[in-house]
Amino acid sequence: MSDLSQAAWREQLEKDTEAIIIDVRTDEEVAEGMIPKAEHIDIFQSHTFIGKVQAMDASKKYYVYCKSGGRSAQACAIMNQMGIESTFNLVGGFTDWTGEVAYP
Repeated sequence: MSDLSQAAWREQLEKDTEAIIIDVRTDEEVAEGMIPKAEHIDIFQSHTFIGKVQAMDASKKYYVYCKSGGRSAQACAIMNQMGIESTFNLVGGFTDWTGEVAYP
């Protein structure tokens, strides 16, 4: 897992055409907006989260965020333990996000 600043996150995403963005926040938090093209997988729904991680392509790079960076760091650690090596945590999370926002 790598912790990325907002600027580094945006820069890497622009270069990575196969990037997969994962939003691990709750449904209520996602209703406030999300980073465009993100897939929502609530980390608090552990069985669903684990099942979706097991189905992920371990050769891909995953950019993970939550509200402030704590849960996404935890999600990256879980993903790493399950064999997904390329995970990137957004430091400051959606709270500090200044880029484009999509609404579900």
